[in-house]
Amino acid sequence: MKYKMLVLDMDDTLLTDDHKISRENREMLFKAQEMGVYVILASGRPTPAMIAYAKDLHLDVNNSYMISYNGAVITDLKEDKILFEQTLTQEQIHALYDYSVKSKTHIITYLDGKVVSETDSEYIDIELNITGLEHNKVLDFKDVVKSSVIKCILLEEPSYLKQVEKDLKEVMPHLSICMSKPFFLEVAQNGIDKASSIKFLAEKLNIHQSEIIAVGNAGNDLAMVEYAGLGVWVDNVDPELRHLADVIVASNNDHGVAEVVRRFILN
Repeated sequence: MKYKMLVLDMDDTLLTDDHKISRENREMLFKAQEMGVYVILASGRPTPAMIAYAKDLHLDVNNSYMISYNGAVITDLKEDKILFEQTLTQEQIHALYDYSVKSKTHIITYLDGKVVSETDSEYIDIELNITGLEHNKVLDFKDVVKSSVIKCILLEEPSYLKQVEKDLKEVMPHLSICMSKPFFLEVAQNGIDKASSIKFLAEKLNIHQSEIIAVGNAGNDLAMVEYAGLGVWVDNVDPELRHLADVIVASNNDHGVAEVVRRFILN
């Protein structure tokens, strides 16, 4: 099979634990692009926290695309324009805020290039560190967030947040809800996930589902890993998801993405 699209989750998949692209991964991704393969970054990160990585991999000069906010935004990197965007309504956001208060979780969203929350938390600090975005800590979340936003995240200790995930899916079945890290419960508009955005791009580029490889490590990657012709987990995948891919490769710290390119694209 000749694969034409390689879709990569970023954190804990393409990136090492210190949020870097290893030399091995970078070199293999350049080789894949030289062979005409579209390399697509698909992350829960907000768009501004992905651009530098995309440019480092030359995705802009190689006419590629980027999926951010877990599929809610698709960006044409060459033209620097948004092809697709889906948001939560103000009403949905305020309902999520009320739910977070009731469930005793932290809640964040993104507004004007900043992370917005009422509270401080070690988990919010992790998101700030990952994205490099400024923290806008506000007195009244609802008073500040008066427009649509792309997504919200509920944050809390992992074992408790797993219970919240189950409950929230019952309370708000009309929204897309998934875990991106054990302490990040991500909420987007109905129908939004990485798979739906990959399908959008594949149709645009006339690439068949069977010609796509998707690589991930967490719950928010499951839809795309199951959708792709070849679904791949890196070895540090969440244990409960381990059996749900076609292939498992080396971990994010051991250049698993480079292994994918060597085994399934160069060969």
